[in-house]
Amino acid sequence: MKTKTVALVGRPNVGKSTIFNKLVGKKISIIEDTPGVTRDRIYGDVSYKNCKFHLIDTGGIDLSDADFNKEIIAQASLAIDEADVIVFIVDGKEELNANDFKIRDMLKRSNKKIILAVNKIDNEKRKQDIYNYYELGFDSIIPISGEHNLGIGELLDEITSDFPEYEDANLLDDKIKFCVIGRPNVGKSSLVNAIVNEEKSIVSNIAGTTRDAIDTPFTYDKEDYVIIDTAGIRKSGKIYENIEKYSVIRAMKAIERSNVCVVVINAEEGIIEHDKHIASYALEAGKPLVLVVNKWDTVKDKSIAEYTKLMRSEFKFLSYVPIVFLSAKTKKRIHTLMPEIKKVYENSKKEIKTSVLNDVIRDAVMLNAPPSYKGKRLKIYFVSQKGITPPKFVFNVNSKGLVHFSYERYLENKIRESFDFEGTPIQIEFKNRNEE
Repeated sequence: MKTKTVALVGRPNVGKSTIFNKLVGKKISIIEDTPGVTRDRIYGDVSYKNCKFHLIDTGGIDLSDADFNKEIIAQASLAIDEADVIVFIVDGKEELNANDFKIRDMLKRSNKKIILAVNKIDNEKRKQDIYNYYELGFDSIIPISGEHNLGIGELLDEITSDFPEYEDANLLDDKIKFCVIGRPNVGKSSLVNAIVNEEKSIVSNIAGTTRDAIDTPFTYDKEDYVIIDTAGIRKSGKIYENIEKYSVIRAMKAIERSNVCVVVINAEEGIIEHDKHIASYALEAGKPLVLVVNKWDTVKDKSIAEYTKLMRSEFKFLSYVPIVFLSAKTKKRIHTLMPEIKKVYENSKKEIKTSVLNDVIRDAVMLNAPPSYKGKRLKIYFVSQKGITPPKFVFNVNSKGLVHFSYERYLENKIRESFDFEGTPIQIEFKNRNEE
């Protein structure tokens, strides 16, 4: 079952980013009073009641200045193409203008479910004025205030009214599923072909030739796997075919269905910021990772040791993730990848005996006691593992408010030193002694 996708759309400065942050529950979008600040689509996952959906925050669409906003309009168009539900946000403090009506026409052509959210409705007078917005011709109109958290529940009820309850498809399948993610033209399809030894994907130098995520079952070393090749563009012939940020929403959908994520970097072009963004989505989803430096045959001026040093400095947040150097085109070093995928998957399912875990933490505390704060010091009474994929550890303590992030990182490093969790994120939670 595929998770639904919801896009927030509207002209600049109507409060989309504030609403996005309320729905996702994290401050991810940049909030600023300057129109057009959110240039890129931002992505997040929302859980509400028994439903889960992907949320896309688009840049403000200003159809009166087509040249300046060409990329924003293109990216918003991509978000609309990808979405199952579109929340059209208008400013309840202002009159409707020509831009609102142009966006309305653009959305009507999409034939998607549209919810009109009138933002900044934070008093009775404005609530009375909501009838003015029926002029846009939508049946579903919800007054909200992103800033004051009003109407957000009603908006979520309407968004999810016909969504199915969420199930984790990975729990129903014992094959190891891994996705190949990365920005366009890093060689994802060539890598898939090299792994399965079949020309299943279209391989081309044009960014965005893979039209949709393709699942390919295959057997390696007598075990069954499914490889998910993620995608570029669904529709051909549009001006935005090579906008590489589009790769993120497809990557997110593939990440969700995978047990392991293989993040592909183009050695020829080097590491760019977007590579890190894509890897960070896999990390946030709690998936084990393998970093692949593809097109290694094109690099003549660096050794593997030198390039590894570069990768470690750029991907500091993935210091525990293995790096594989290969060439999908020539198949050089291709044999090094599958063992790493299997290893990080097994590590994500690893369970540590409670007594052994407590011995390790006790030694770690004796070696380096927690710092005191206002005369109080953190005490760790007991540690237990409460989950796998990713491994999750719960620390029972005297006061979780005394946990400093640097000490939490120290404890994670001690766990990693003692047990092989290479490639998998681990989660640490602190609970007060009497907390349920």
